[in-house]
Amino acid sequence: MAMRSFLLPLWLLLLAASSAVAQLEIGYYSKSCADVEAIVREEMVNIISAAPSLAGPLLRLHFHDCFVRGCDASVLLDSTKGNTAERDAKPNKSLRGFGSVERVKAKLETACPGVVSCADVLTLMARDAVVLAKGPSWPVALGRRDGRVSDATEASRELPPSFGDVPLLAKIFASKGLDLKDLVVLSGAHTLGTAHCPSFADRLYNSTGDKDGLVDPSLDSEYADKLRFKCKSLDDGAMLSEMDPGSYKTFDTSYYRHVAKRRGLFRSDAALLTDDTTKEYVRRVATGKFNAEFFRDFSESMIKMGNVGVLKGAEGEIRKKCYVLN
Repeated sequence: MAMRSFLLPLWLLLLAASSAVAQLEIGYYSKSCADVEAIVREEMVNIISAAPSLAGPLLRLHFHDCFVRGCDASVLLDSTKGNTAERDAKPNKSLRGFGSVERVKAKLETACPGVVSCADVLTLMARDAVVLAKGPSWPVALGRRDGRVSDATEASRELPPSFGDVPLLAKIFASKGLDLKDLVVLSGAHTLGTAHCPSFADRLYNSTGDKDGLVDPSLDSEYADKLRFKCKSLDDGAMLSEMDPGSYKTFDTSYYRHVAKRRGLFRSDAALLTDDTTKEYVRRVATGKFNAEFFRDFSESMIKMGNVGVLKGAEGEIRKKCYVLN
C-alpha cells in the first residue's frame, strides 16, 4: 500500500506532462514493439553487472542530451567532415557509454527494425541505470523522435557548467522549463560517477599551479588535501575522483551529506549552499531522514527533464544507428 501511495503522484505528473507534450505516452510502442522496455532492461542488467561504474555516465549522457536541443539523441551523433557534433564539444569530451547505447539499440533493431528512437532508448537506459544502482524507478512516456542536427557550439553554450553559480544555473534550467527545485534535485545525480581533475582542479590550484593556501575557500580544507593527492596539477587529465566518495556506484543521498560538509566536488555543488532555497533542500536531505522524499523528487524531475524539447509526429527521424543519420 505504501508503494502505491508513492507511485500515484508520479503517474499524475506523467499524465500532465504527456498531455503537455503531445504524442508522448505510456505504451507508445505497445503494438509496434511491445517488449521495448523488457529488452532495454535485460541489456542494461548485463551492462551494469559487467561495469557498475557505467550507471553514472549513462545517466549523464541523458542529461547532456536533453539540455541541448531537447531530448533528441543529438549528443549521440558522430562528427562529420563538415560538422563538429555535440559529443566533441569541450564539456562532452569526458562522456562515456556510447557503445552501450549502440548495443541496446542493436538489440531493438533486431526485434523491431526502424521503430524505437535513439532518444527513447537513451531515456529508458538512464532510468534503468538509476534503478540498477539501487535508486528509484519512474514511468517513462515514449514517442520521442531523433534529431538531425548536432552542433558542438550549441553544447558549449547551453550545458550547465561545473563552475556555475546558482543564478547562472537557474537561468539555464529555466530555459528548459525546469525550476530551482529541479536544479537542486537533479544535482543529486552526482551521487553516481567520477570526474576528471580539470573539471574541478581550479578549486585546488591557482592559474600558475601554486597549491599554497586554499584557492577556493568554499571547499573543506581536509577534502581539498585529499583531492590534491590525486590531482597533481590543473591539467592532470589521467586521474579520476569520485563525485560521491565511497558511494559513487550507488544511487543514494550521501551526495547531499558531502555538499552540506563543504565537500561537493564541483563549484556548482558548493554553490547550492549559497542560495536559501537550495541550501535548505541540501541540509534537509543530508539528515538521512528524507531518502524516500528525495527519490520521489528525483523521479518527478527526471520525468520533467525527459520531456524537454522533444521531437514528435513527423519531426526528425528514427535512426537505425544512433551515431549516424539515416
